[in-house]
Amino acid sequence: MNHPASLRIHDYSYELPPHRIAVHPLEERDSSKLLVYRNGVMTETVYRQLPGQLRPETLLLFNNTRVVEARIFFRKPTGGQVELFCLEPAGALTVEAGMCTTTKVRWNCLVRGAARWKEGLLEKVIEMEGSPVRLYAELVERSGDHFVVEFSWHPAALSFGAILHAAGVIPLPPYLHRNAEASDYERYQTVYARREGSVAAPTAGLHFTDALLQQINGKGIVTDFVTLHVGAGTFQPVKSDTIGQHTMHREWIQVQKSTIEHIINLHPYDVIPVGTTSLRTVESLYWMGRKALLRPDSTVEELAVQQWDPYDTTAPEMTAEQALQALLAWLNDRQLDELVCTTQLMIAPGYRMRIADALITNFHQPNSTLLLLVAALVGDDWRKVYAYALENDFRFLSYGDGSLLWGSPVGGRRTPR
Repeated sequence: MNHPASLRIHDYSYELPPHRIAVHPLEERDSSKLLVYRNGVMTETVYRQLPGQLRPETLLLFNNTRVVEARIFFRKPTGGQVELFCLEPAGALTVEAGMCTTTKVRWNCLVRGAARWKEGLLEKVIEMEGSPVRLYAELVERSGDHFVVEFSWHPAALSFGAILHAAGVIPLPPYLHRNAEASDYERYQTVYARREGSVAAPTAGLHFTDALLQQINGKGIVTDFVTLHVGAGTFQPVKSDTIGQHTMHREWIQVQKSTIEHIINLHPYDVIPVGTTSLRTVESLYWMGRKALLRPDSTVEELAVQQWDPYDTTAPEMTAEQALQALLAWLNDRQLDELVCTTQLMIAPGYRMRIADALITNFHQPNSTLLLLVAALVGDDWRKVYAYALENDFRFLSYGDGSLLWGSPVGGRRTPR
């Protein structure tokens, strides 16, 4: 596998006119346009016609994470405003454990107005079920590009997730250049969102409705769910000249044992993640499984996928089934029904998909790791895909239109049938 460290991010850019960015979603989720790329050929349809593009027994994998109200605004006694953007729990605490914590919890945060808040408690009074609740924030330390903040509240029996829901605001992507509106609390969530913990939506899933999902299942297309809690790093462009200088953000994934079994059973058919987060999750399973096969006594921390793990040319190759079966054995040995682990998997040109055959995804920002992932899947034709979308009035980014991209013989798991 070719190592992408020397790739120049400038070669994975394009001109995105501001008016092509979708600032609001369409009225009907499944009326968004869908660009279909397969074997170098591009066609157009809409999301509600997606079932006609897929064969029975195709496996669609969705990310069922739920966006939390991660932005909290405080007022200092002097009147200055401080904004805290809650990223993830500090330390080794999982996202869901952090959301369930009562009394107090430490969270990694981005802080706007940090110069006005060097010490002391911030306080915010919110109302929950007709009663006042006091929320406090204390700056603990700076850690790299973020701050560690300790939150505490009274009544202490409430969970931090409940506190965020009452005190926070939905964190829309910064490129929308607007504040969250009432409609965003519904439309910036997928209809199947279940597990709280993301600070950004898995936007490819925003196009799906309950009716479309029923239509998909009615055709014999199989659906299943994984969880990747999307971090703020998904918004960050690559600022270094080469990919090797960029640090991929860490994110938590949660996958049921039954889902891994599902992937194994349907692996001879088409496996299509819905969204880049779903793709990174299922591809991470392969690398975790490979570690479990080579070292069955690995801890969950040792299974975690590091940024450059896939590009280690000294490691032995194995099939996806071998890796996934080893991961199942690892879970069974520990009597676990769910894998909870972290991934920093960097998918860039030079990477070969081990599980995914195609990808359903939106159109991404220039100079982003998401665009690198698309280029890894379809090869140099990513430029043709994006040029076509720009020339044919597709809407871009989170609330925009989407694409069904089949992998090339180089980047994809196999040549599409």
